[in-house]
Amino acid sequence: MYFDIQLKEALIKSGFEGDGLQAVRKCRNTNAALAAEGLRLNLIRLSLKISRNSPDVFRAARAALFAALAIILLGAIPGRAQSGSGDQSSTQAQPSQSQQDQVPAEAGGPGGESGSIAMPRKSNSEEPPPPPKPKPADTPEFSLHVNVPVVTVDAHLMSKDGRPLALPLDVAEQHFKVYEDGVEQKIISVTKSKAPITAVLLVEFAATNYNFMMDALNSSYVFASTLQPQDWVAVVEFDMKTHVLVDFTQDKQAIFGALNTLRIPGFAETNIFDAMYDTLDRLDRVPGHKELVVVASGRDTFSKITLDQILKKVKITPNVTIYTICTGEAFLERVQAMGPAPQSNGAMMDYLQAKNQMAAFARMTGGRSYAPRLMGELPDIFREVAQAIRDQYTITYKPTNTKQDGTYRKLKVELVGPDNKPFILRDEKNKDIKYTIIARDGYTAKHEVE
Repeated sequence: MYFDIQLKEALIKSGFEGDGLQAVRKCRNTNAALAAEGLRLNLIRLSLKISRNSPDVFRAARAALFAALAIILLGAIPGRAQSGSGDQSSTQAQPSQSQQDQVPAEAGGPGGESGSIAMPRKSNSEEPPPPPKPKPADTPEFSLHVNVPVVTVDAHLMSKDGRPLALPLDVAEQHFKVYEDGVEQKIISVTKSKAPITAVLLVEFAATNYNFMMDALNSSYVFASTLQPQDWVAVVEFDMKTHVLVDFTQDKQAIFGALNTLRIPGFAETNIFDAMYDTLDRLDRVPGHKELVVVASGRDTFSKITLDQILKKVKITPNVTIYTICTGEAFLERVQAMGPAPQSNGAMMDYLQAKNQMAAFARMTGGRSYAPRLMGELPDIFREVAQAIRDQYTITYKPTNTKQDGTYRKLKVELVGPDNKPFILRDEKNKDIKYTIIARDGYTAKHEVE
């Protein structure tokens, strides 16, 4: 206040009271930046006017003006800070207020300090929620399915002299009986096999009993000539190793050509166990029923597979019938005709054992074993084998033992008359015919993990 009175008196003396007071009021009414700049300019202009009129008055007025300027600046800075913060808060509050005004009333949502919070409404086009899952009943229902495999047995009806016999199909359906492990089974059907033949001709070709072996190979042409156009045949020969001469084919000329390549044997070893094991393993992957025709002496000299292993392989291989033609019988007949000799005793034992092995292979699978003594028997034997493959009955049944435990089950096939006695067959002269039924000894049930 004191400085204002001095400033006013100095301005009155100098005659510039209006200009000085106006500059001071302007500084108080404007913000600090503009006021300071305006006051500086007004002081310069005022000091020039005062200095022209009176030097003493100029010095007094200048001191008063600077004091007033200091007071104004010290009072203007806090005011500007408060004004700036107020303006900023008012500026921030204004958009929020405008945003609050823009929220529609129908948006809904919970309220807050700044008003209601907008929440988007769910669209009506969304899919409805899935229906709730039904609750399980207190006593759930369970169903158990057991797949019982159908067993197929091929049976041949043969006369005492080896000729195949035929029965009317209705008679065969009524009188065939099948027993599994001694228990009679209910037969589903009995049919005559009409399916094409799928056979493998496995021949031994080694430097043992060479002359008779060549006659056997030449006679095998008879078997190939009896094949029908729809039949499939493969030719395999063995000595130390197994060699596939021709794979399954329906071309007879290809079969004749494969047999014609067997001219001069290279080894004297005969590994029949290895050859049969390998051939059975291949046949196991071929669908349907198969026949294996083995033409060999039966002697095994160098196989990795033992007799027990090949017998087990024959048992577990399904749907394979083995027919064997043992060529060692001619050697036995020749040795016996020449008289006993110490050096031939070992060879005779080998051929006798081989003959029994060949017969076991055929018996286990429902086939037949032949042991020709003369070369003239070979064509008729091959013709009979071809006829036996076609003239067979196929019996199907579902076993009463439903366990799939991989066990071996023995089979027995019989012809039973009306009074549960053996069925009697008579020829045209009403004489009884002695017959035999050839079928496999048993089968291996499937294991449940298969």
